[in-house]
Amino acid sequence: MVIDYNLIGKRLAEIRKKQHLTQERLAEKTDLTNNYISNIENNRSIPSLETLVKLCGALHITPNDILIGASPASDQYMTDELHDKILQCTPTEKRLIDGFISLLMTERETNAGIGGSN
Repeated sequence: MVIDYNLIGKRLAEIRKKQHLTQERLAEKTDLTNNYISNIENNRSIPSLETLVKLCGALHITPNDILIGASPASDQYMTDELHDKILQCTPTEKRLIDGFISLLMTERETNAGIGGSN
């Protein structure tokens, strides 16, 4: 299974910032270094399961909050992130997004048809 560690790091950073915690304060709460937390958030380090659980405990969240949809193979991949961004869009931007998605789906169907006919 492939895991999008970049997405996991972004989620951790977003949750930390929403709680008004600095990397330094989170490091103090977890006995990790702020440099290591920065590396996780910026996809330069992959946290162990133990570290991930420790971070989740300090942030008062469950590992599900970080892991659900973090695999590109998952039907839920990036759903929350896309939903949050769409909520911030204007009606015009939403129409553009819908048009872009429709174009992508049409292109996928066209390519599937070409590949399926050979």
